[in-house]
Amino acid sequence: MTALIQLSGITKVLKGQQQPRTILDGVNLDVHAGESIAIVGRSGSGKSTLLSVLGLFDRPDHGSYTLSGDDISRLPERRAAKLRSSHFGFVFQRFFLLKHLTAAQNVAMALVNGQGWLPRRQRRAKVMAALDEVGIAHLAKNRPTRMSGGEQQRVAIARALVRQPRILLADEPTGALDTETGTLVIDALSAVTDRGCALILVTHDRDHAARMGRVMHLDAGVLTEQAGAPAGQGGRR
Repeated sequence: MTALIQLSGITKVLKGQQQPRTILDGVNLDVHAGESIAIVGRSGSGKSTLLSVLGLFDRPDHGSYTLSGDDISRLPERRAAKLRSSHFGFVFQRFFLLKHLTAAQNVAMALVNGQGWLPRRQRRAKVMAALDEVGIAHLAKNRPTRMSGGEQQRVAIARALVRQPRILLADEPTGALDTETGTLVIDALSAVTDRGCALILVTHDRDHAARMGRVMHLDAGVLTEQAGAPAGQGGRR
């Protein structure tokens, strides 16, 4: 089966300092549709840089990045932005919700920004489906100030899912949440693989990482698969 994403020999060097520092050092990674992968490693190991390269916010200095068989390693920013909009969803530790908007309105912003104009009925149907997918359709009219941290994060996940991305990138999405709430958020993230979306999760939480289909360890810019990692509930089927 052809991988959805193929990284080969990806290298990223941090410049502008007295001594250039290699952040990613020959990273190889294949990601298939419906697969879940956790990326773990100490702070400063390059995890967020790797997500930035995967999400087309940053370009590698060396190596190739293939998406659905097409080399996208050095796309012009306009084309990269179009691919980000059509193929990727992003979830971060901070929720980045607009406080004056309801949950439904926050989710709808992704459609306005990413898919142009949609008829109101069609837009609402997509928004409610995304909120229902993460289990909070009943909170559609609530503003963030009336929601818990876990509920706000699930709104952020719904916002990422409403455009039906092929790849979901999550950077420490439970870092600001308590253990029980974090587990609910991981439940919501893991469920996206059931419909063929690939999930790449950066986390410091070993229990959350163990629920993914594969666990990759990043150390000094070198990515290796963690031997003996248990298959998670969100693994490739």
